[in-house]
Amino acid sequence: MGLINTKEMLNKAYHGGYAVGAFNINNMEIIQAITEAAAEQKSPVILQVSAGARKYAKPAYLMALAKAAAEDAGIDFALHLDHGADFEICKACIDNGFTSVMIDGSHFDFDDNVAVTRKVVEYAHAHGVTVEGELGKLAGIEDDVKVSAEDAMYTNPAEVEAFVERTGVDSLAIAIGTSHGAFKFKGEPKLRFDILEEISKRLPEFPIVLHGASSVNQEYVKIINENGGNLANAQGVPEELLRKAASMAVCKINIDSDIRLAFTAGIRQTFVNDPAAFDPRTYLSVSRNNVRDLVSHKIVNVLGSQGKAGK
Repeated sequence: MGLINTKEMLNKAYHGGYAVGAFNINNMEIIQAITEAAAEQKSPVILQVSAGARKYAKPAYLMALAKAAAEDAGIDFALHLDHGADFEICKACIDNGFTSVMIDGSHFDFDDNVAVTRKVVEYAHAHGVTVEGELGKLAGIEDDVKVSAEDAMYTNPAEVEAFVERTGVDSLAIAIGTSHGAFKFKGEPKLRFDILEEISKRLPEFPIVLHGASSVNQEYVKIINENGGNLANAQGVPEELLRKAASMAVCKINIDSDIRLAFTAGIRQTFVNDPAAFDPRTYLSVSRNNVRDLVSHKIVNVLGSQGKAGK
């Protein structure tokens, strides 16, 4: 078992009517939790690394942990760069052994986005690595990605065919109403399924990606707030909307904030319940169990990817 790219993984998800979870990783416990849940559910999974994770844990550590997890769990995974800011970062990750990268040129105009994405695709494909591009801008904050609500922009379906044809990307992240962070909606959560449907008609059998798709589990928000936290009005994407997207053209769903909430809830609750606790193995084990339970829940109830590994 080892690290693979996402091409066959996402193609199977498209034709199987499910989505693959792309879970952001930051440390050993989170990687263990994700891969153990995936092995238990026999589910394909993508381990996703943000710019913040690369700075915090360092690429060499993350690479070694991902390889160890694949060997330990006995299931193939993809190791994916999330929101690569430029060609140099994508190239560095490809050279380091990542099997998939995202080049986020959404802050450029269309032609410049095409140019940088095409450059990454040419280098990545020469090394057997898959590439995700992005059209449209998601609101919210995630590590180095910061987009105000005023600057957010839905993906224009009229642009997707030319973008995919000119860049050669393997998957496309679109903006239909999701957003980064734990505070996604002020009113009723809504996703523009009409845009998704139009894009899927223009790009038949092409894998679509949703970023900013954490549901912000209110149980974990409550635990955090009851144990010294302050996450007022945190709200995510309802799981039934994500499941609908996964049954359509969406083949990859990104989940980050939900993992952070589950992990933090475990630490806060342990410290309050056991003020004498000072062994990291004690409180990190609780957090790891929370994340493992969360990932299992997402695989079965949101992604529908259980039992799909290796098929």
